[in-house]
Amino acid sequence: MREALIVWGGWSGHEPQECAEIIKTMLEEDGFKVYLEHGTEALADPSVHDLSLVVPIMTMSKIEKEEVKNLATAIESGVGIAGYHGGAGDAFRDSVDYQFIIGGQWVAHPGNIIDYTVNITRPDDPLMEGIADFPYTSEQYYMHVDPSNEVLATTKFTGDHAYWIDGVVMPVVWKRKYGKGRVFYSSLGHQAKEFDVPQMKAIFRRGANWAAR
Repeated sequence: MREALIVWGGWSGHEPQECAEIIKTMLEEDGFKVYLEHGTEALADPSVHDLSLVVPIMTMSKIEKEEVKNLATAIESGVGIAGYHGGAGDAFRDSVDYQFIIGGQWVAHPGNIIDYTVNITRPDDPLMEGIADFPYTSEQYYMHVDPSNEVLATTKFTGDHAYWIDGVVMPVVWKRKYGKGRVFYSSLGHQAKEFDVPQMKAIFRRGANWAAR
């Protein structure tokens, strides 16, 4: 049986505990044995190396050097990691090692909660199969991203909230490798209710299963 670890905590505005429970149920439905841990301490445990998947939900948190070192070594050896929104893309601002794993870091969401469009750029990829461009209402994440990411979906910024980024096309969903480990990220998912959006939920679910070894 595949085993997954969800570590949750950080900024409460992203409803980390509620989202952790949603993802736990989702993964259990897909045949995982799931462990929930509050905080990052579990990432330092040697048992992380035996997992199939790690899901961080830790917006604006701190990670100790031994924790990120153990996590990085585990992923490099084949453990998968799947994350979303600030829980993974703005988890540990002072850890470049972690950002190297995820492949991006949040820097802004101009206009806060707004209407925008998610554009599917790789409809041929199994993670995007059957999903067309769709409207979305949430924070539109502006991120610094790794050029080695394999981008599956993007969004286009207007100049309504920051005129200098008018027309910028920004990755929303990507996958990548870190050593032997698979990394999946989606910037969608500001609060738990966004898992009610079928496309958002399907993309994360498929991404998590793809990342898991």
